[in-house]
Amino acid sequence: MLMALDVVAPTITGAIQGCVYGLLGLGLVLLYKSNRVFNFAQAEFGTTAAFATAFGFAGTGFLPKMPIGVAVVFGLVVGVGVGLLTERLVVRPLFNAPKVTLVVATAGVALLLIALQGFLAGAEAGGAPVIIDKDVYNEGAIRITAQGVIIVLVLALLAVLSALFFSRTRTGTAIIAVSQEPTATSLVGISVKRTSAFTWGLAGLLGAIAGILLAGQNQFLAPGALTGLALIPAFTAAVFGGITSLPGAFLGGVVIGILEALAQTNIPGDIVPGSGRVVLFLALLALLLFRPAGLLGKET
Repeated sequence: MLMALDVVAPTITGAIQGCVYGLLGLGLVLLYKSNRVFNFAQAEFGTTAAFATAFGFAGTGFLPKMPIGVAVVFGLVVGVGVGLLTERLVVRPLFNAPKVTLVVATAGVALLLIALQGFLAGAEAGGAPVIIDKDVYNEGAIRITAQGVIIVLVLALLAVLSALFFSRTRTGTAIIAVSQEPTATSLVGISVKRTSAFTWGLAGLLGAIAGILLAGQNQFLAPGALTGLALIPAFTAAVFGGITSLPGAFLGGVVIGILEALAQTNIPGDIVPGSGRVVLFLALLALLLFRPAGLLGKET
């Protein structure tokens, strides 16, 4: 029974949490593949969408009170909209600037979104609506919620669809081509601007899905919530799995989530404060030393 408490339970909860890291990691990898840019606003696409869902579900302000399904769709639309606005107002004007300039600009977008969330919702943390509020399994220390099952299924589906999208569709191929030779691709009739907008909109959707699911799973929502809870693990997951590999982001997220949960459960905080994150960074350091491309990554 001791082993179940120390290994099985954190492995399950860590895998579910890791799926959210993987969802954010998918968005990070998508934008890196297409723009060669690390998007520091990816997590806040998700937090903004989670707030929009909560506002719609509660009927906050001018919004009518929405059923949970409609509120989730509203949150997803807001997430996509934030991604598209970021591309149009920030990314496109800086398209030919040094990549480091664009990376810093995405950090500015994250700070702006956090400030906007604080203005609309206040600084106090609150709860978030749950898509399906029931347990699938609850025995002893092991609890699996329906929301957790949704997280796992959604990530697995998106990981497969994303990999197929880049390998089997003309749009996916065009995104890779734009990232490598934007001038040449525009000469053969591929719209660089339209491709960039599509990519950032899709990244906004992935971030929104992660934010809505994580906020409901943890019952925690505050300005900058996903940046604080999941951005660094998501970056770690993306690098761990291979920064150019979409399935690698999925695998990396799950591995990182399990390692973090096992460390938090089995290493007392008075011995190693923040043991989950410490183990996470040690694992990342070891990977970078011995396999810099990540578990599934390769140069494109």
